[in-house]
Amino acid sequence: MVGDVHTERDTEVLEGDTWLARVALRFTAFTERWLPDAFGFVLVGTFLIFALGLATGESPTTLVDAWGEGFWSLIQFTLQMAMIIIGGYAVAVSAPVARLIARMAQIPKSPRAAIAFTAAVAMISSYLNWAFSLIFTAILAKEIARVVRGVDYRALGAMAFLGLGTVWAQGLSGSAALQVASPASSPEAVQEIIAEGRDGEGIIPLTETIFTWQSVLATFVVFVVAVVMAWYLAPSPARAKTAQEMGVELRPLLAEKDGKEDAASGSTGSRPGDWLERSPLLTVLVGILGLWYLVRHFTSVEGNPVAAIDLNTVNLVLILLALCLHWRPVRMVEAVRRGTPAASGVLLQFPFYGGIFGMIAFTGLSKQIAGWMVSVSNELLFPPLIAVYSAVLGVFVPSGGSKWVIEAPYVIEAANQLHVNQGWMVVVYDLGEASANLLQPFWMLPTLAVLGLKARDIMGYTFAMFLACFPVVLVVVTVLAQTLPFP
Repeated sequence: MVGDVHTERDTEVLEGDTWLARVALRFTAFTERWLPDAFGFVLVGTFLIFALGLATGESPTTLVDAWGEGFWSLIQFTLQMAMIIIGGYAVAVSAPVARLIARMAQIPKSPRAAIAFTAAVAMISSYLNWAFSLIFTAILAKEIARVVRGVDYRALGAMAFLGLGTVWAQGLSGSAALQVASPASSPEAVQEIIAEGRDGEGIIPLTETIFTWQSVLATFVVFVVAVVMAWYLAPSPARAKTAQEMGVELRPLLAEKDGKEDAASGSTGSRPGDWLERSPLLTVLVGILGLWYLVRHFTSVEGNPVAAIDLNTVNLVLILLALCLHWRPVRMVEAVRRGTPAASGVLLQFPFYGGIFGMIAFTGLSKQIAGWMVSVSNELLFPPLIAVYSAVLGVFVPSGGSKWVIEAPYVIEAANQLHVNQGWMVVVYDLGEASANLLQPFWMLPTLAVLGLKARDIMGYTFAMFLACFPVVLVVVTVLAQTLPFP
């Protein structure tokens, strides 16, 4: 009954709403009524890809075998993603970071400013590290919802996720750029294709991908457009749905944090083990050990320490940082315990996405689609076409690193044939792939777990943001491609 009332209220036309807010609210009313939750989404996607494979001539048995072969193909990546979410959560809920979030939540003074501010923080933090951003901005959004009266909790939640749908892949943790910059991370077959267009050099340094002025400009343009759209996306107070109306209880972050830390610390106990759990001694020793290793790890790479960054390194940094910020091992254990539910969606759904990956990668489906796109392309149209293709494929294979392995061979080969800058095609892939996250709920799961929402609550807003930002991406990648030489 309450849901029906909200749906009716969301479809009314009120004078205080902007056109973008009306679009977002109508999409939200639709998704709340018709869209399945994230797990249902991946199940539907499985059979859509199966049907697409049949339509392109693949046999049912080939598709079934590919699905089974791919089901566990992402198991290592699944654990890495689960750990990066848990590590990011543990950092974000530490006392120093909680105090920072509480101060930041006081900055916006109106519902509209709160939504735009959350969007900006989400994109800036995701540029630094996407996993940290997912949790940090979600906790910030929850605290802002408590402080700013009348803010729409759905729009706030959607903006907390915005970094993953815009600029994350252009940042310091972007998978594709890091892969092509390191011989250890890039498959040999991809390096051979890169070398064909670079006089035998099989890698593309970061100075030719995310650190070019064109890439920085493209990222800045998307950032500005997204913040402006977030401002106009906010619904009028009459149609805002608060956290309380969504059934989400909001408590002061610092009070909640202090209470949980006190419970975790408890009494000192008489056993030596109790003392070790509550003493910072082991934290200091492990921190020194980890720092020693990281210094050796980064200095072992000649000329480009950035090439030493991979998911395992990022996870190690997050775990060590979280341990140091929590200071006492018992508090770190409690933070990880509370953060683990945020990774449950990854653990359940990644194998099914692996099955989808298998039907695309282990059959001829991917090459058939890509071959058609290349056949109708030219030097001018190739960047926007690949941005569109990356976004479409990203809906079904929501993994920037794994999906790049699928796309890289024919994207780089086609770039060589059409004389399009290879490094720019990595940037194009990044922007297109990130945009797909606004259309499918997979990477929303950690943010949703913190906020207490479901994917259908925020996807109307993320879809409206996609409609505003993705055309800008297509224009930017097309225009700026003309300023780059072919190696």
